[in-house]
Formats: sequence, structure tokens, C-alpha cells
Amino acid sequence: GWSYWVSLIFLGMAEITAVSTYVQYWFPSWPAWQIQIVFLIILSSVNLIAVKIFGEVEFWFGMIKIVTILALIATGIFMVATNFETPAGHASLTNITQGFQMFPKGWVSFVMTFQMVFFAYQAIEFVGITTSETANPRKVLPKAIKEIPIRIVIFYVGALIVILMVNPWREIDPAKSPFVTMFTLAGIAIAAHIVNVVVLTSATSSANSGIFSTSRMVYGLSQEGYAPKFLGNLSGSGVPHNALFLTSILLLSSIALLYAGDSIIEAFTLVTTMAAVLVIFVWSMILVSYLCYRAKRPNLHRETTYPMPGGVVACWIVLAFFAFIIGILATDKDTLTGLMLMPIWFILLTVGWFVKNSINPEIPETSI
Repeated sequence: GWSYWVSLIFLGMAEITAVSTYVQYWFPSWPAWQIQIVFLIILSSVNLIAVKIFGEVEFWFGMIKIVTILALIATGIFMVATNFETPAGHASLTNITQGFQMFPKGWVSFVMTFQMVFFAYQAIEFVGITTSETANPRKVLPKAIKEIPIRIVIFYVGALIVILMVNPWREIDPAKSPFVTMFTLAGIAIAAHIVNVVVLTSATSSANSGIFSTSRMVYGLSQEGYAPKFLGNLSGSGVPHNALFLTSILLLSSIALLYAGDSIIEAFTLVTTMAAVLVIFVWSMILVSYLCYRAKRPNLHRETTYPMPGGVVACWIVLAFFAFIIGILATDKDTLTGLMLMPIWFILLTVGWFVKNSINPEIPETSI
């Protein structure tokens, strides 16, 4: 629980740092640290009011992203259908198939992208955290979980295919957003501003979700006796306000990222690496718990209405993939630094465990 909480703090730090960068695109003279404080105050206030307000804000943040990506896909399909002329030729499916190469920059470069991709999928488990605040989780959660891969195919794979059909991969400039390039080729002059709005709302949405989840995680730890009792207090609207204040204060440490290392990217890589390692640990514990549950409670598992596809075999495949990711993190200098720092956290956890048990050795009933 504490490792998951810290991983989400790291995630929030990375996202709030990104927010300041996106705002400075329009207002370069504004100090980044002031932008971060303003956004943290706004997001903390949204979370403090009520869960309903949080859900409403997330709905509109998500809608902005969805509309933009659908517009991109629709624009790309139109350009391909009309054989739209571009500086690289014409928009066509052949831009993907012609001269196709699996690893044009080498397989090592391909493998090294897994660190950032893995970090990008952190928080996909939020769908499970919402169980306690969902009216009908047995009905709502299976539907939400089944829609996740469908949305990935449509919004991620679909957008990627459309971009490559319009602009061949050889012509893509890594220093420019492919979304901006796509809209610019279509003749939309304000493409850069549109995309900046989208990435700003995306980062803000992620930070907003992080504040929500971290406050609930600390609240749960307090209820189970693993965190101070005052962090388990609720406001009149049912929000764990003390836990939320703690999270917001710690997120302010993201300001240190602006002055750490030689660049923002270096600091960002360090934080995302530590977040990825912690998420691997947490997800691994979930999988191990599932394996233990299958072994110790086979009767209960047979009665479940929504079993995990692949069961035990899927668990071992995912655990092997996690080991692969750890291996990747150890091969690059920047990610290796974050990886080497993580044992310090686990040592602190171990010490905390023994200290807690020496003071209060009883296991809370809520955790049984």
C-alpha cells in the first residue's frame, strides 16, 4: 500500500512538472514553480469538494482528449480517401507497407522505449480502486475493464496507423509532435495550440486522478492501522481531507525537479523510472496474491462471476514480462540511477514494518 502510494506521488510529480512546461508554451515568462502551485491548489480544491465533482472534471478532461483523437483519425481517413498530397507524396496505406522495417533504428532502441511506455500505462489499475465508490461494481467494473483494450486499439493504434498513412515514418521528426504535423499538413494553422491544449488537459487529468487515488490509498492504510489515525478522518462530504492535504503537500516537492540534474528530461526520467519500479512491485504483489488465492480458496474462485482470462498461466507470463522490464531499466545510465535508489525505499519499509509490529503486533480485522 505504501509503495503504491509513493509510486502515485512520483506519477503526480512527473505530471505536474509536465503541466508547467505546457503552460509555458503560451506564457514563457511565467515561473514554472508558480504554475505548479496554482494547479495544485485548483486540483486539490476539486478533490476536496466531493467525489461527484472529481468525476465531472475527469469526464470533461477525457472528452477533450477523445474528441481530438477522433478528429485526428477522421482527418487522416479523409486525407487517405482523397489521395491528399503532402510534401512526402500522397496520403496512402502504402506509406506504411512500402519499405517496411521492423527495427529501423536497431532492436536495442526499440526495447529501450518500454520504460516510458510502461510508465505511461501506470494508473490503469484505477479502475479497481473505484470499487468502493461505485454503486454497482459487479456490473460496472467488468464493462469498464472490457472497454479498456478496445479503447487502446481505437485511440492509440488507430491514431498511430492514420498518422503513418499520411506521413511516412521516415519523414517524422522526433522533435515535433506527430499530432501537430498531421493537423498542419491538413492545413490547420493553429494545430500546435490545439495539441498543447490536449496534452495540458491530459497531464492535468493524470495529476487529478493521482491526487484522488493517493488520498484514498492513505485513507485505507489508516483504516487498517498502517498509517496515522488522523489520515483516516473524513470531511462532511465524505472526502479523506487530511490524506488529501498530505498528498498535495508532497506533490509540491515536484518543484525540486525543476532544479535537479542537468535538465528537466533527466529529472523526469529519474522520477518515471522509480515510479515504474514501484508499480512493478505493486502489480507483482497483486499477481502473487491472486496465485495464493487460487491455491488456498479454490472453491471461492470457482464461484466468481468474472474470472481473470488466462488465470495462473497469465500471471506467470506477466511476472516474466516485469522481470524483462527491470532488465531494461538496468541497461541505461539514466534509468539505472532510479533503479539503484529503490532499495533504500524497501529498507525503510522493512524497518517500518518491524517498528509497527513491535508497538502494535495485532493484525487489524479489516485486513483479514
